[in-house]
Amino acid sequence: MQAIGADELDVTCIAARTVAGEMRQRIGYRLAAMTLTDIAHDTCLVAAELITNACQATPGEKIRFRFVREVGSVLLAVWDSSDLMPEVQPIRELEPADLDLSPDGFDDNGGWGLTLVRTIASECGVCRTTPSGKWVWARLAVGPW
Repeated sequence: MQAIGADELDVTCIAARTVAGEMRQRIGYRLAAMTLTDIAHDTCLVAAELITNACQATPGEKIRFRFVREVGSVLLAVWDSSDLMPEVQPIRELEPADLDLSPDGFDDNGGWGLTLVRTIASECGVCRTTPSGKWVWARLAVGPW
């Protein structure tokens, strides 16, 4: 891990199930130090969604996570080597009958993470990288500094 400054994280690691939890913890510490705990829950949720998607797209490969404090916002960005672009599920009302709540299918009810990111973030997007891969990013607004 490379820490850029007290307000930034730049981490390159292997995509694994534990990465999202570790980054949530590190972000929580950074936000507490910046006295921005009011946005900690939303920021950690967005980070976990972006990181989880990168880990699912490229299991066992390198991913990179960036957390940067900006004037009036924080920026989260995750790079992975997959050329597949993220797809946002269309928003629709779900009924319990729409979900597979059986033990075998319970984990197959996902796919709503990017919808959450779009709802929480003030801005979000994706940028392709050369020769392959992409950055998926989200910016969360904060109160006056």
